[in-house]
Amino acid sequence: MSAGKSPQDLSVAEVENDVMARVYANLSAIYDLAFGPVLQGGRRRAVAVMGETAGQRILEVGVGTGLNLSLYQAGTDVTGIDYSSEMLDRAEARVAREGLRPRLFQMDAADLRFPDGSFDIVYAPYVISVVPDPVKVLAEMQRVCRPGGRLIVLNHFRSASPLLSRVEQWMSPFTVRIGFKADVDMTALFARAALVPDWTEKVNRPRIWTLAHYTCPPHSE
Repeated sequence: MSAGKSPQDLSVAEVENDVMARVYANLSAIYDLAFGPVLQGGRRRAVAVMGETAGQRILEVGVGTGLNLSLYQAGTDVTGIDYSSEMLDRAEARVAREGLRPRLFQMDAADLRFPDGSFDIVYAPYVISVVPDPVKVLAEMQRVCRPGGRLIVLNHFRSASPLLSRVEQWMSPFTVRIGFKADVDMTALFARAALVPDWTEKVNRPRIWTLAHYTCPPHSE
């Protein structure tokens, strides 16, 4: 992160892990209903752009209730992490119900307990807006991605429209109460993380969510 910058410079709203954990503990029972179908198009598109994943090692950062897990091809080596134990309980129930075989861990996205270069694809679905320090999360994602591997970020970011951007900034302190910041600045975030996406595209309807793809460079010696 650039000197003198803080995570809050990316958004007018602030979040803390413990606060978000309480929010998602309360949301866990209704999360699939409230955020399942409306956001599933983006999840499907994100997994589709991964291409052939059989035999690939995928880390899902913010696995939540496991809504992505059935989308992966058979033979994909999936690891999922989440800060919320209640959301993970729902994911584990889904795994048992659907006969899936991912590894699930409770973990802070800003402190991934995996060695460097552990994964071929590191995927963050709808999580960048709920973490205290998204720059640190992206740095950790890059660290655990193998050279030549891929980062995939799926998230809502602040609109390029001046009017909508002001509305999102006004709303953001309130949307935190239901689990996300509405006004994260994508351009500033990627710049501070020294991450230049290969491409981005709008997903879901309305198309106010962004899918970003990045190829991990060789690790520095």
